[in-house]
Amino acid sequence: MPRCHTDCVERPLSRCFGALGRCVGRYPLPFLLVPLVLSAALGSGFIFLEEMQSRASGIEDQFTPVNGIAKGERLVVQTNFPREPDGPGQQFSSQRLITEGTYGSLILTSTSGNILTDDAFGKILKINNQVLEMEVENHQNFSTLCAFNGAHCLTNAILELSGTGTPGFPKVIHYPINNGVFLGTSVGGVQFVGQSKEIKSARAVRLFYFLREEDNATLNTLWLNKFIVTASQMKETEVDVSCFTSLSREEEFEKSSDSVISLFSVTYALAINFSIWSCMRLDCVRNKVWVAAFGVLSAGMAVLSSFGLLLYCGMPFSVTVASAPFLILGIGVDDMFIMISCWQQTKVKNTVEERMAAAYREGAVSITITTLTDAAAFALGVLTPFRSVWAFCAYTGMAVLFCFLYNLTFFGAFLALNGRREASNRHWFTCQKVQEPGEPGSRSKLNSMCCVGGVYDQVTGTEKPMPVNSFFEKFYGPFLTKGWVKVCVVLLYAGYLATSVYGCFQVKEGIDLKNLASDDSYLGRYYDDEDEYFSQYGPSVMVVLNDRDFKYWDKSAQDQLQRCLETFENLKFENKSLVDGQLTISWLRSYLFYGAIKNLDLSNEVTFITNLSSFFSSSPNTNLFRQDVNFSLPELKIYASRIFIQTVNIKTANDEKNLLNLLRETAKSELCPRSLGVYHPAFIFFDQYAVIVSNTIQNLVLATVIMLVVSLMLIPNPICSLWVTFAIASIIAGVSGFMALWDVNLDSVSMINLVICVGFSVDFSAHISYAFISSPKTTANDKAVDALVRLGYPILQGALSTVLGVVVLAASVSYIFRTFFKIMTLVICFGALHGIMFLPVFLTLCGVCGGKVQDQKENQEGDYDGRDFSKDFTKNRCGTARGPAVYGALPQKFSDDTAIIGCVSGGNEKQHREVIKDFIHWCELNPLHINASKTKEMVFCRKTTQTTLVNIQGLDMVMFHLPCTTQVVLSGPSGTETQKTGGLGCLRGVLAAELLAGPGGGCWAKKLAAGGHPWWLLLHQVLCRTPDSFAHRMPSKRHFRDLWHRDTEDGAL
Repeated sequence: MPRCHTDCVERPLSRCFGALGRCVGRYPLPFLLVPLVLSAALGSGFIFLEEMQSRASGIEDQFTPVNGIAKGERLVVQTNFPREPDGPGQQFSSQRLITEGTYGSLILTSTSGNILTDDAFGKILKINNQVLEMEVENHQNFSTLCAFNGAHCLTNAILELSGTGTPGFPKVIHYPINNGVFLGTSVGGVQFVGQSKEIKSARAVRLFYFLREEDNATLNTLWLNKFIVTASQMKETEVDVSCFTSLSREEEFEKSSDSVISLFSVTYALAINFSIWSCMRLDCVRNKVWVAAFGVLSAGMAVLSSFGLLLYCGMPFSVTVASAPFLILGIGVDDMFIMISCWQQTKVKNTVEERMAAAYREGAVSITITTLTDAAAFALGVLTPFRSVWAFCAYTGMAVLFCFLYNLTFFGAFLALNGRREASNRHWFTCQKVQEPGEPGSRSKLNSMCCVGGVYDQVTGTEKPMPVNSFFEKFYGPFLTKGWVKVCVVLLYAGYLATSVYGCFQVKEGIDLKNLASDDSYLGRYYDDEDEYFSQYGPSVMVVLNDRDFKYWDKSAQDQLQRCLETFENLKFENKSLVDGQLTISWLRSYLFYGAIKNLDLSNEVTFITNLSSFFSSSPNTNLFRQDVNFSLPELKIYASRIFIQTVNIKTANDEKNLLNLLRETAKSELCPRSLGVYHPAFIFFDQYAVIVSNTIQNLVLATVIMLVVSLMLIPNPICSLWVTFAIASIIAGVSGFMALWDVNLDSVSMINLVICVGFSVDFSAHISYAFISSPKTTANDKAVDALVRLGYPILQGALSTVLGVVVLAASVSYIFRTFFKIMTLVICFGALHGIMFLPVFLTLCGVCGGKVQDQKENQEGDYDGRDFSKDFTKNRCGTARGPAVYGALPQKFSDDTAIIGCVSGGNEKQHREVIKDFIHWCELNPLHINASKTKEMVFCRKTTQTTLVNIQGLDMVMFHLPCTTQVVLSGPSGTETQKTGGLGCLRGVLAAELLAGPGGGCWAKKLAAGGHPWWLLLHQVLCRTPDSFAHRMPSKRHFRDLWHRDTEDGAL
């Protein structure tokens, strides 16, 4: 099958990085010092950290949708029903607050089973008095700061039940309405007498202490802080106390980020130790301990520079950003492993510049892919409506870019300096020169270990591979490709997928507000008590009619509004009532009843509007309705009005989501007047349910598309995109399902991690699938083993480094950081599992490129075996994962009797030697190994001349001087071909023979230039079949291509 050449981006990019690597290798000090200075300069931006944290301190600002519907509804309420100034004579109503208000609250629970006893009542009064007597600056106490109900402070209705007689609860209390007072939010855990509404016992009582908000912000804050301190010290027998204030969520949320600061040092210690152990060698020269340490330092500098830069730019610093350094550390260490792996695959006898160029050509492209995929995933954060996601993605995305920059400059410069040390065979710690292996002298084993170094593979000329690679080659790979093991893997994947799908249906949406505080916060206990005892009655929802043209006095309009209201009151979900119709508060119903008593003709517009004021003044209860109607007597106009419905049975996040959706659907239905809306301060937080799923799906789809585009541009094999798509979908399904089973909700925090999941999925899937496809092995099982040998250890190395970067977050007391740890652990574990188990097995079962991989049959026509070797000259890739480098190190094979023949006149060998140098360089870049020990130089000359020996891989070639004849006989597929050499003077050539040839791999020669051209090039047939892969590196590129096309057309090739 013809191959698709899709390396039009990768190839020139590789060349550019090669040039950069050569420059870094030549001038390492500037690339080492400039990032240090830049990092120090940008790091000074941390002086603005506290200011940027204050800009992102609000829970509503960070964790609710920026364009949430409830925020628009709140603006309507604020415009039409402005809050009246607090003070004596005003009637305060918490039900009518646009926000939560400013208050403190206590939940008192009985350990004996009933809080409504005389003994418990005395203890409740004692606790209440402690609160009322608290003083702050200038003897300010609750009586001077409280919200007024008429001329007195607003009190708790439950404490007024005793009346003026003997202190204690009355013998008979009805629930939820007792003598016209609503007790649904004050008494909880209620047991009834039979089927009646009479309370038999109750487990909890809740007390509220509302403060005035005007011009009292400082004093209110002081009082509320003292309220928490006092409540925390309250101890009464048989009564437990939990407390909460309107400031608690914000204050505890800000403290949660402090819990991870101490974990930074632990994380970096783990990363340094893991990196050092991974890069440690017993060879005292090849040891890369300092390289590993500087790799971790590079990641730390990236965090410092990126954060400092964005702090300078005024980017708010959300608490979610505090988890970014842990992720960046893992990414930076992975990139370091890629560069080290590529460096180890370069020729140790080459110059440092050449080794750096080769390492950059291979590793930098791999790092570029992972950087682009991760940066693209974070860039999608701007599409989400949550500012906490914006901040995290901005800081982390910038850190990824700096990590990439510093890896190519700062870390690369130190790698070059370390390479100079290795080139001079100096000890890794003392930098003193040590003996090379094989040098004469008797040495002890200890002396050999400490003072002898510089070992390398004499066959490949590169550093010796890690011993763990043999595990994949000799044990794991052959084991995984056994038939019965494949069956077990398929069954395991089926179980994984089934569990993932099941988990996806268990996903809960939205972030629980109590999770924004740390586990040891007092908020947790209060929220638990509230959920257990006060979940029967939910928020009292405003039904707001914002229609200036609505005719309240018209009978048909009244009927329409009444039908709409009844629809709200009859709302159910899964046969469960969501609204208690008996608790509806409607000014219009009361007004119509008032009009009937007063014999008012309320069907008349003027009468209807002019009598509103007298209705409001008729009683204390109707006086509250004054806050529910926005009207103008001079204009005889009602601008807006509101009615309250009491929700019930709202116990879970799913109940909150269903309630919000049903209320809004009803408000927009044809049964209700136009411009009707619903609002409660809690809806600001409920709004996350309306967007979290759709935004997550949108981001995942866009991220997947971007990943595929990047992969197709930089990975020159389109078939990989199919496996990339499969792996991304599989890993996302697994993470989504298992996170639900691990008690993680789908919220703005987990949404961040799911988008990251796409980027990490690409790292594992693209590399392993391409390694399989590009492997020169002939069977599917061999290809799978070959891919695992090259990428098994790098995948494990990268996965471990990333998990170590976040594992300390498991010890965090904050839900946000534990969620980050859980999802990142799932992402990395499932990614690695796909890379080293699922994908290799599926690739062997399904085949690639539209057909099954099978043994290649040799074509015995002549010496040509019929194989398409063009794939074996695809550029070599090395590295690790997260990843592994893009393509893996391809085996080197398939060459026999390659010859370069040139004519040298007048002793000028420059052009001939350049041809040899270019050919050797090309072989190093591609999977073609030159066996220098069997390569000879033959000189046909009339007389022996003294010339410089050709040097290949550090070895001087043996020169044979042969008599000059009139012809050279060259073997070929169709016999022999005679080339006259008379008059050409000396014919000199390099014959590269015995180059790890495969069985049946014969060779032939073809004249590629004639006439006055000074040289001939004789190559293996694969080079002739792929002129673009070699001709651009040789002289006479155009002439070479013309001859190739000509010979192809006339059948010569």
